[in-house]
Amino acid sequence: MYITITAQKIGPNYSQSSGDFVAYLEKENQGLKQEEMEHFFNQYGDEIGATEVVKDIDGNTAKLKKKEPKFYSITVSPSKYELRKLENSLEDLKRYTREIMKDYAVSFNREINGRKVTVDDIKYYAKIEHQRTFKGTDKQVRENQPFATRILKLKQEIRKIQQGEAIGNIERLKLKIGKLEKEAPHQQDGRRIVQGMKKAGDQSHIHIIVSRKDMSNSVSLSPGSKYKASEVIMNGKMVKRGFDRDSFFAKAEQTFDITFGYKRNYAESYKSKKDFIKNPKLYFSTLLGLPAGEKAVAFKILGKAGVPIASIPTNKVQLALKTIRYLKRGVDVAIKSGSIGI
Repeated sequence: MYITITAQKIGPNYSQSSGDFVAYLEKENQGLKQEEMEHFFNQYGDEIGATEVVKDIDGNTAKLKKKEPKFYSITVSPSKYELRKLENSLEDLKRYTREIMKDYAVSFNREINGRKVTVDDIKYYAKIEHQRTFKGTDKQVRENQPFATRILKLKQEIRKIQQGEAIGNIERLKLKIGKLEKEAPHQQDGRRIVQGMKKAGDQSHIHIIVSRKDMSNSVSLSPGSKYKASEVIMNGKMVKRGFDRDSFFAKAEQTFDITFGYKRNYAESYKSKKDFIKNPKLYFSTLLGLPAGEKAVAFKILGKAGVPIASIPTNKVQLALKTIRYLKRGVDVAIKSGSIGI
């Protein structure tokens, strides 16, 4: 499970309207018939239109300054292993969204009229997307770039020949291009992976737009708070503040496992990410101490994420600091992927 919480910005400034973000989330609906479109939903409603979402989010910003976020984006990306557990991807992901928004609410160290925050205080809209495209920052695109550069140069040579600006054998240049296309290290369905190409397989994920203000438009609920839990005097009153991201991430993972009966391997757990960051030696020791079957699955998960499995020590004696430092580079990349960490 991979979850991010971000305040929406346009350059150095926070977005003053959710319009652009909502329009971005409508991209998969382009060209589809009304009955084929994916609509927004919230805790109690379905098939909510984009116009209503923008109007409701933008109208819930009382007393917020221009330098303060008006809304946040939560992106929830289940791994391919988690997606396989779902029987009905669309309805199951909607169900999961509504459950984790309960986890989101209780992660606030805030009170509203003397009671704890609940999901009924959270103004949000969510949408399921089923496609992802390769970005320029993706490993596959970056490692294919030298081939892309050479191919572009050859195509420019062909164009010059066609325009009479140069002399050369166009067919021979086309053969070189074809060879480079096949030699590129990252391929999908027999084609070189390039920026903007749709990723194969089930890419379902959840986008959630959540208002900074509560349902009453009077209380600020910021998941971007640097405080986990504290109290401060405001207007002569003691006020609780803070948001526990660690608790939210752990709860979100647990909620998925309970809701869908998912047996999570250590290598894809939130605990493993924390172990890896805080104590790499503990991480590898725990990995090696797993029962044979679980360890085999863990190594398979790590291997598909690009970790050099052959270099992982086979016993605790080999857990030398030098080995850990080397492996940390590979696992650090893998642990940020949707198949391993939150």
